[in-house]
Amino acid sequence: MAGQGPGQGQEPGPGQEPGQEQGQGQGQGPGPGPGQELEPEPGRCAYFVQRKRRFCRMVPAAGRRFCGEHGQEEEQNDRKRIPCPLDPKHTVYEDQLQKHLKKCNSREKPKPVYFVQDINAGLKDVAEIPEKQVPLSSLSIEELQNLIIKLKKASNGLELHLKEQILSHQALQEALNDPKNGESAFKHLKQQASILGNMEKLHLLGPGRCFVEFGAGRGKLSHWVDIALENVESVQFLLVERATTRFKVDGKHKRRDSVFERLQVDIQHLCLNKVPILEKKKLPVVGIGKHLCGAATDLALRCLVESYTTCCDGEDEEPAPKRCRAAQTEVAPHKSAGNESTTEDHKPVAGIVIALCCHHKCDWTHYVGRDFFKSVGLGPVEFHYFQRMSSWATCGMQESTSKASTSEDSEDQTNGTEEHEQMLNRTESGSDTLQGILSVEERKELGCLCKRLIDHGRVEYLQQQGYRAALQYYTEPAVSLENVLLTAVPNPAFIPEPTI
Repeated sequence: MAGQGPGQGQEPGPGQEPGQEQGQGQGQGPGPGPGQELEPEPGRCAYFVQRKRRFCRMVPAAGRRFCGEHGQEEEQNDRKRIPCPLDPKHTVYEDQLQKHLKKCNSREKPKPVYFVQDINAGLKDVAEIPEKQVPLSSLSIEELQNLIIKLKKASNGLELHLKEQILSHQALQEALNDPKNGESAFKHLKQQASILGNMEKLHLLGPGRCFVEFGAGRGKLSHWVDIALENVESVQFLLVERATTRFKVDGKHKRRDSVFERLQVDIQHLCLNKVPILEKKKLPVVGIGKHLCGAATDLALRCLVESYTTCCDGEDEEPAPKRCRAAQTEVAPHKSAGNESTTEDHKPVAGIVIALCCHHKCDWTHYVGRDFFKSVGLGPVEFHYFQRMSSWATCGMQESTSKASTSEDSEDQTNGTEEHEQMLNRTESGSDTLQGILSVEERKELGCLCKRLIDHGRVEYLQQQGYRAALQYYTEPAVSLENVLLTAVPNPAFIPEPTI
């Protein structure tokens, strides 16, 4: 704890970080009033926190009445306390500042070995990055109509009516039938069951694989994959999440041959090839994600099929394989865990299954489908407006989302809401300025068109990288309006023939 002397302990209140027990502006008031604590608890600080109407509960040093944070209250104490320069929410003795800076929880921590700055960032040409655009609601009617014409022209010929692949998996049947699960938990379970069902259909649930969950949050998707592979050996899980997450479920897995490891890093800087567990075992990777938000999907795709695959191919020391007549590029074979391997195992990435979400948070800088956009005469300006317009597809979720948020099960919450189905403000959706120009149904149809256009760019990107990619509805709109699943497995035509 910052600023505590030897022998001093701490006990922050519920939901507080160490050192925030008595932040700035929490001065000692006139003392306890009627019905409040009259004396500090035995062995606790004698400082009365007026804002909380109770005494500080931190433990002072032996022979002291006040803890380190409130040591200045001691009459005989002439040591000065100052705000920590790294985090002014807590204070430290001025004469111990240098020592404190070396161990402060707010200090910059060493980067992990798998951190490579902007390895998956994408666009590095600053000249191509558009300047700040005017809000969608500020466009004139003529400008908006021109955008809609461009959108419909670019979407002409695309597969807009996706196939339904609403599946389930036996591993979740007990949970799905459990009446203790509320409506919100049931919706999460249905989506997870369908994702596992689609993984099973693609033959991605098997031994000798490393499942990398991007935007893992609490790790529930990996949890169910592990349950589905209960009797399967040699399975690894890497859970990628840049934020610190509470109520994680991966810590509960203690079975013999299932390894869970968390990578607290932004996907933008993640080099999978340098993750020690992958360096050591070289298992085929399956990339998964449930509601991977906006640009995070593009970062994850590039992480898997560019930076990781390229690194693995570069390390292959075997003779170059024959070029397949249908392949445009050579892809080095990957050694699988078993002798009888499927075709997916010849690539470092055996498959990708990602539930898409929040297209309004996409970014041209990171977007993997830029070549597709350019091929249909579109650029960063159109992309900016289309990703804003994509929010129109889920305008109907606003009322249902606000109702559901009040009853959201705490176990399914992470960083606000695991579904990322937060409401857009009126400026983003443009509902005020567009009222009278476009009906709700027209906006919804155009929003869906924007989503499919952005997603098609991702599909074409994966196809160019040698994958058989597809989009499908994996759950009903009543369960989630963000109900499209992106899947990809290595295209057999791109698997090189073995050398003779």
